[in-house]
Amino acid sequence: MIEGQTSLTGREIAIIGMVGRFPGASDLESFWHNLENGVESISFFTRDEMANAGIDPHLFQHPDYVKAKGAIGDIEMFDADFFGFTPREAAAMDPQQRVFIECAWQAIETAGYDPFRYEGLIGVYAGASELSYLTHLLQYRDNVVQAAREDHIFFGNSLDCLSTHASYKCNLRGPSITVQTACSTSLVAIHLAYQSLLNYECDLALAGGVSISAPNQEGYLYQEGSVVSPDGHCRAFDHKAKGTIPSNGIGIVVLKRLSEALSEGDTIHAIIKGSAINNDGKQKVGYTAPSVEGQAEAISLAQAIAEIDPEQISYIETHGTGTPLGDPVEIAALTQAFQATTSKTGYCAIGSLKSNQGHLKAAAGVAGLIKTVLCLKHQKIPPSLHFESPNPQIDFANSPFYVNTKLADWNHSPRLAGVSSFGIGGTNAHVILEEAPPPSTIQPSRPYQLLILSARTETALEAATANLATHLNQHPEENLADVAFTLQNGRRNFEYRRFVVASDSSDAQKALQELNPERVYTQTCTAKPQSVIFLFPGQGSQYVNMGRELYTTEPFYREQVDQCNQWLQNQLGLDLLPIIYPETPTQSTNSPLYETHISQLALFVVEYALAKLLMSWGVKPDAMIGHSIGEYVAACLAGVYSLEEALNLVHTRGSLMQHTEEGAMLSIPLPPGQISLSNKALSFAAINTPSNCVVSGSVPAVIQLENELNQKGIQTQRLKVNRAFHSSLMEPCLALFSDAVNQITLKPPTIPFISNVTGNWITQEEATSPQYWTKQIRQTVRFADGIGQVLAKPEALLIEVGPGHSLSTFARKHPQSSTSRKILSTLPHPKTKNQNSAWLQTLLGQLWFSGVQLDWANFCALEKRKRIPLPTYPFERKRYWLDTLDAFAHKSPIQKPSTSKTANLADYFYLPSWKRSLIPTPSANYQRTKTCLLFIDDSGLGQELADQLTREGCNIFTVRVGQEFTPTTQNDCQINPSQNQDYSALIGKAIE
Repeated sequence: MIEGQTSLTGREIAIIGMVGRFPGASDLESFWHNLENGVESISFFTRDEMANAGIDPHLFQHPDYVKAKGAIGDIEMFDADFFGFTPREAAAMDPQQRVFIECAWQAIETAGYDPFRYEGLIGVYAGASELSYLTHLLQYRDNVVQAAREDHIFFGNSLDCLSTHASYKCNLRGPSITVQTACSTSLVAIHLAYQSLLNYECDLALAGGVSISAPNQEGYLYQEGSVVSPDGHCRAFDHKAKGTIPSNGIGIVVLKRLSEALSEGDTIHAIIKGSAINNDGKQKVGYTAPSVEGQAEAISLAQAIAEIDPEQISYIETHGTGTPLGDPVEIAALTQAFQATTSKTGYCAIGSLKSNQGHLKAAAGVAGLIKTVLCLKHQKIPPSLHFESPNPQIDFANSPFYVNTKLADWNHSPRLAGVSSFGIGGTNAHVILEEAPPPSTIQPSRPYQLLILSARTETALEAATANLATHLNQHPEENLADVAFTLQNGRRNFEYRRFVVASDSSDAQKALQELNPERVYTQTCTAKPQSVIFLFPGQGSQYVNMGRELYTTEPFYREQVDQCNQWLQNQLGLDLLPIIYPETPTQSTNSPLYETHISQLALFVVEYALAKLLMSWGVKPDAMIGHSIGEYVAACLAGVYSLEEALNLVHTRGSLMQHTEEGAMLSIPLPPGQISLSNKALSFAAINTPSNCVVSGSVPAVIQLENELNQKGIQTQRLKVNRAFHSSLMEPCLALFSDAVNQITLKPPTIPFISNVTGNWITQEEATSPQYWTKQIRQTVRFADGIGQVLAKPEALLIEVGPGHSLSTFARKHPQSSTSRKILSTLPHPKTKNQNSAWLQTLLGQLWFSGVQLDWANFCALEKRKRIPLPTYPFERKRYWLDTLDAFAHKSPIQKPSTSKTANLADYFYLPSWKRSLIPTPSANYQRTKTCLLFIDDSGLGQELADQLTREGCNIFTVRVGQEFTPTTQNDCQINPSQNQDYSALIGKAIE
């Protein structure tokens, strides 16, 4: 049992996301504002508005025509590009489908999930009202029957396609069911989703409904005895009640099993304790009439499933249509269901959303449920409007109920509510809701957070940035770590990207408003992920406290360091931690860290732990290169030897070197060919770039060479070491080291890495040869040749994994490098003020820019983070609306419609079709080496096709959408499809 909640039955379903567009409210914040302030959101239209909407003047001038409707804005607007619809497809589609697809995407985002990464099944249960858009258009056709025979005309206008269209466009792979039970449609859909989750048919479920009639500015013809109001006001349960008002709107909720929502950090808005549906059957006066027995049975069954006593329920959101017949029947049914177990009166408030915004028909049930969830969240019950005195047929005094007519605090504990929705035809639905459990305490996190944003266009990215900044300003109480987690895990990644690393919400908000490029990074992501190369630096790059902040803030890094240190303590009696991370400040020159046998172990441990940390976050190296001792880290990660074997070898190597004769090393900014080593006491220790090398040898010999070069004006630099690595002074330790290597079984590498000895990719024979590893101590480190092999890969992204930036500098200075090459570092330079955590998160942002598939879930796996509601994707909507079908043939659907007509209605639409044919056989003159242009998007399918054709011998040149013509690789570029000059440049590049 959860403290402050009712007993768990195992049938609880959490509401973890909500979205709605209602009359007078484009979002749930304004919806609640209207509710708590008692706003009636009904629009009353003028005659001019009626005429401009295309309503027949003879109709709206009728004395019984009511010029009122609960309208929502922008029903003609849609972001067709985002969902991959052509303008013609979008304009032909019923606005109910268009709005539902958009809101389905928003609902998933409010829950904090990316449907393209979510591994579970997401179901869709929803319904819509009657199709009025196509009907409105067809009335202008002389031959409606002939038009109706053209089935493809109704693509996008079929109620059957509502749920499946959303599933297709949003990649929702669970059950997808369209529900039609008239007014109770959306609450029945919620019940079906509830049952589907309990039956494990899906793991998340979208449930709701939409009702949009066209045109938007229309009224209705009142008839005495009908369900519509004669004056455009709904007076639920009042003695003046005569009906309701037709309205537009949409609502969707996202549901998940409560146990999983609690364990997986979802925001829980409310809990569905139970639900039930039934039908009145024949036991009523007519098909459209309500039934006391039918409604009472549905309510009682829902309470029984929820295992809730009626006295525990303190609010009912009623169907409340405000009809003289329906209101008394509903209260009688509620009273019958409640008084089966209690005789208590006047304790349960009731309300009707229809008094605020009319009847949303297929969306009415979900709208009432969302209203009730908001009441539970805010712990207030808003007023039900227009109630003065009860319908004389309703006996409130002897019932448990009273109409709540003013904003009231909801002081019951726990708070429970019922929501009813009853459809014409007798399908009844009732849902029992309970308030959400109290939120968990704020969990600690990293000192800095990485906030990422992406969009399909530059303008959408700017809008997303502004929206997030506004949200952070309005919600300073939110944990920035939860904001970062939700953005990383709950949003799809698009081409235009931006990130910022911030310490708190105020810092993030300020950065997002100022958009200083030194703080807020923006870049277009290449569609093809780059290969990742790890670079491991060698001795001389170490410094005291390298990675110290990570040891404090990153548990996985600390675990790797501790694992290495524990082995060293157990096997060798050596404790590295006080040396790498001393408790008190120490002078670098006095630290044991600069003794060879310590420095090599310390570098290995830090670099190994950093690499394992990156790999745990999804940054997997495609290849590696190490400098001297750094090659041991690469070999260990590649599986040549185990961690324990590597530690033993590194310790042996460093200890043997420590006992060699003292020596010196000199860095010289010249190619090796311009340096004469006539003194046999000198050797080339390393060739770091084609124009920079290191000479090693005895101290007198190095000093002599240094003086000679300085006299020639060549600025050299003595390295801070006291041994002559990779020189003849290392030879006394080779035999002993060879014995140590022969004690272990070397294995073939599973990840390619560069050999220091050859400057080429290491072979299996070399990696598994003890002689190779012995030779590696003595031979020249051919880093320049090795990094040249790496830079030969145009798509390679380099990451220096370890302290300092020495290898990054060498790579940038290499002739094969370029300014566009991304070369990154895991730790800041010891003299910079950057924090390790902020630096590393900036690195991740840069990797994300480059298309590296980061494991965001594992990035926060050791924290208890929450998915929280954040601003959803800023759709860039355009007008897609046809006032007549004739506009479809003669004008762009996003322009003002034409009044001209065309004869053949079938010409307005098209339907893709396939024709079977034989696979073409290449002719004798066919040249497989011809270049083929392949225009691809970021879905991955085009890239797979390009890769397959390349494997078959074709020369493929891929083209992607970008801001301007930009060659990205030798066989890939970006173009702006709207710029003619880009195509000319493209052809020129392709035929080079």
